[in-house]
Amino acid sequence: MTSEQIKILAVKLNISVAEIARKHGKTPQNFWKKMQRDSFTVKELKEIAQEWGIEYESHFILKNGEKI
Repeated sequence: MTSEQIKILAVKLNISVAEIARKHGKTPQNFWKKMQRDSFTVKELKEIAQEWGIEYESHFILKNGEKI
């Protein structure tokens, strides 16, 4: 799921996933392995967002609209 979000982010930012990897301090090969395993932490996703000047939110939304 997060891997798909990263692919969409790359398209929206008009960059490659490899560029995201390098800016995050990872080799594209290692980054792709994390994407295949879908093993990004919330902290890593927030760091990626910060590196590109955007926000990342991760939360549950209850039926009454409350975010947890």
